[in-house]
Amino acid sequence: MSHMPNRQRLISALRKTVTRRRLLFAAKTALAAGVAWFLAPYMPGPAAAYPYYAPLGALVSMHPTVAASAKHGLQSLLGLALGIGMAFAVTTFASPTTFSVALVVGLGVLIGGLPRLGTASDWIPMAALFVLVLGGSNAESFSFGYVLQMAMGVAVGLAVNWLVFPPLHLEGVDPALAGHRSALSRQLTDMARAMEESWPPDHEAWASRSGELSTTAAGVRTAVHEAEVSAKANPRSRRRAGRLPGDLAGLRTMERLTFHVQDITDVLASVIWEEGADTVIPDGVRSHLAAALESVGDVIELWRNGEAHGFEDGLAEAREQIADLSDAINEAAAGQASVNAAASVAMSLRRMITVLSSE
Repeated sequence: MSHMPNRQRLISALRKTVTRRRLLFAAKTALAAGVAWFLAPYMPGPAAAYPYYAPLGALVSMHPTVAASAKHGLQSLLGLALGIGMAFAVTTFASPTTFSVALVVGLGVLIGGLPRLGTASDWIPMAALFVLVLGGSNAESFSFGYVLQMAMGVAVGLAVNWLVFPPLHLEGVDPALAGHRSALSRQLTDMARAMEESWPPDHEAWASRSGELSTTAAGVRTAVHEAEVSAKANPRSRRRAGRLPGDLAGLRTMERLTFHVQDITDVLASVIWEEGADTVIPDGVRSHLAAALESVGDVIELWRNGEAHGFEDGLAEAREQIADLSDAINEAAAGQASVNAAASVAMSLRRMITVLSSE
């Protein structure tokens, strides 16, 4: 019985790891390495003697997106060139010794710290070390074969990634947007219910939910970023990535809505639990505040999630409830009640409706 939880965790981890996307990527990487190894013996001159660097070049060029494959593949070749050049400079006056090995590795790491080298910084000391230690007296032929085979492998990797189902990560955007949209809507709805309970409210989980909102917002940003990057240099993007501008606009809308929801959460939490904060919600305003919060939550749930007619009706209802809330706040202010907190929430709700209307 004690092994069951461990087995379930293992199965869950495998399901998350062995995804369709990961399996396809693994198959493409294996194909690229195999093709590179097949072509390696046909490289000209002494390069044919170093076939094992061809699949290595294919491996380092394979990344989840076409643009990343091109970027990392070219940076790797740049690192090789810099490392080999540095190794040749050292081998002109030193053979492989403790001192020369330490020297090329130290210089390689130092040069690798230059800005904007990216992946190249990892390859500089490695290439220099290989040329110094493995090249020996045949360093020139070794370097030629090393670079040529790696370049061929990188080219094969790029070709495979570009031709064989080039990855276009659009499928994760809609679930991420939907999840965050529901989180924002639920937050407003929970706060609306808290306004209707006896104070302090029995349900207070919403007051500590800012971290959860930040997490789901980060999920949206990640999904949109992955989709945007995967569309670069991708032949499939011409037909399927026309939605990206809309996704970017949706991300900006979500971020603005999240800011206002978190601000409302902080204000209402201060009203209910923070002693000495001088923030209150007048009794005559609470019911109107609850209605406004709930109506805006309903609009967020309808946003990008149904017919345009229903969304427009929801906007109209929310505007009406916010107008009623403003009237109640003005009436309470006329009676010398403190309305700063309620006015702040009303302003945030009004801005949220403006953001949703523009979208």
